Amino acid sequence: MAGNTTGTDKIGGGQSEDGVASGSGQAGAAPAGRAPAGGALVTTGALAYRDALPQRGGLLGLDLGTQTIGTAFADAGWRIASPGKTIKRGKFGADKALLQELIRERSIKGIVIGLPLNMDGSEGPRAQSSRAYARNLSVLGLPVLLWDERWSTSSAERALIDQDMSRARRATRIDSAAAAVILQGALDALNGGMF
Repeated sequence: MAGNTTGTDKIGGGQSEDGVASGSGQAGAAPAGRAPAGGALVTTGALAYRDALPQRGGLLGLDLGTQTIGTAFADAGWRIASPGKTIKRGKFGADKALLQELIRERSIKGIVIGLPLNMDGSEGPRAQSSRAYARNLSVLGLPVLLWDERWSTSSAERALIDQDMSRARRATRIDSAAAAVILQGALDALNGGMF
């Protein structure tokens, strides 16, 4: 799984340090510490994200699907990601209300959203959809990290198969397991790993 340890992305436009417009399909870096109008930092860079977070605190990982949202949670020490529940996706307002409840219950200080890049690292429509979702969630006032999710579902499915889980049971847990894989990759980078 590839990581995102450098690039910061200003969602909603702007230019990266190399002059490429952010949101243009490039996973390049934009000026650090900038946020969309009216919202919190949204970035692809683990270092900028870590700097925007308070001294530790729980994190929420999300794997956005077209019909469901897988959730995962990290402890305040940022060591282990654990799968949460899978939420049926609806209109953004309903999704936001459910996520706000999880954030309140778990004292969440930051959000990590899977960024579905193509295998060559380019961005397609699903990545743009994840960026838009992150931009919309930034109104919650929590920093958002967009994390490369290539291979996350495959890794999660292998882990569930290794647990000898039936196909029917895997189908109900795959999204939250994938969210945990995404969040764990981000945690490893936040803690100094080289992913």
